[in-house]
Amino acid sequence: MDYKKELIKFIESLVKEGGSDLHFVSGSNPTIRVSGTLTPLLKEKKLTGDDTLGLISELLTPEQKEYFLKNREIDFSYAHESARFRGNGYFQQGTAAVALRLVPKEIKTVAELGLPPILENFAQREQGFFLVVGPVGQGKSTTLASLINLINEQRTEHIVTIEDPIEYIFENKRSMIDQREVRIDTRSFQTALKAVFRQDVDVIMIGEMRGPETMAAAVTAAETGHLVFSTLHTNNAAQTIDRIIDAFPANQQDQIRLQLAASLAGIFSQRLVPRVSGGLVPAYELLINNKAVANLIREKRSHEINTVIETGLEDGMIDMNRNLSDLVRRGEITVENAYARSLNSQALDRLL
Repeated sequence: MDYKKELIKFIESLVKEGGSDLHFVSGSNPTIRVSGTLTPLLKEKKLTGDDTLGLISELLTPEQKEYFLKNREIDFSYAHESARFRGNGYFQQGTAAVALRLVPKEIKTVAELGLPPILENFAQREQGFFLVVGPVGQGKSTTLASLINLINEQRTEHIVTIEDPIEYIFENKRSMIDQREVRIDTRSFQTALKAVFRQDVDVIMIGEMRGPETMAAAVTAAETGHLVFSTLHTNNAAQTIDRIIDAFPANQQDQIRLQLAASLAGIFSQRLVPRVSGGLVPAYELLINNKAVANLIREKRSHEINTVIETGLEDGMIDMNRNLSDLVRRGEITVENAYARSLNSQALDRLL
C-alpha cells in the first residue's frame, strides 16, 4: 500500500465531508467524525496493524516515530496543503492507532463562532487569568485562538503560546507572536513557563493546564501583570476552581485559593450541540470574577458559584441552562440534546 497516497485520500474525504476527526484503528475502516457522529468509510478496506503503523509513519518525523515506538503514545501536529491537524498516536491491543483532529487554517472571530460578544472584553484586559473549559472536542482551542487573534489584530503586544502540539498558526499583525511546542521548542510546559518571565511577554497562552506546577506558574504570571489564557478539562466554573485548588497539597491550598481569587478574570465553559438544521452550535456558561465570586473562592464556598452565575445576568454572566433553553426556543437544538448537556436538569425544567 502507498501509505502517503492513502493518507492524502483519507484527509481529502474528511475535508470534503466537513468532518472534524479522522481515526485509523487496526480491524476497522478509516473513520471520520461529522457533526459529532462517527462514520466509517465503508468503501475503504479495513486497516491492518501494518496499515496503521504505515499511516502514522507518514504523519511523524523519524525522531517522532522513535519517540512513539519507545513511549507508546505521542501528541503531534501535521500540516497538509488543504488542512492542519492535531494528532495523537497510541497503541491498542498491541497495534498502532491514531486520532487526528482537523484544525482549520482560518481563525474565525467570536461572532463567526456563535459565541457571546462579551468574550471580546477579556481580550482587552491588561492582566488576569482567563480559562476556557469543557470536555474534549468541544471547541476550547478554537475559542482561545479567536481571542488571541483579536489581540493580535487590535493591540501591540508580545504574545507567547505554549502548546502540545501547536494547533492554529498565527500570522503576526499588530502583535508579535512566538509559538512554542513542547518537545520541539521547549522541554515541558513548566520549563517554558519559567522562561517566559525573561522574554518580555505581555500575553501568555497555555494550550492546556497540566499539573500543579503549570497552574501555579499561570496564576503567578496573571498576578504579576500578564494576561494569561488556558484550557482545562472540567464541566463548569465551580468544578474548575475546585480542580485547580485540589491539584495542590493541603498545605498550599489556602495560598493558591487567595491567588486565584485575586487573579482570575473569568471562566468560559462550552459545549458543541447538534443543530437541528445540521452541524453544531455552541452552548455556554460564563463566570466573571467580581467581589462576590472572589469572596466565595477565598471562603471555600465554590459550591455557591452556580447560584451567582444564575443571578448575575446584569453583570454579564451567562447561565448554561438559560443558554440551552434559549437555543431550544429558537429551534436550534432539540429538548433532548438540551437535557443531555445540562448539569442540572431540574433547573432546566423551570426554564423550558
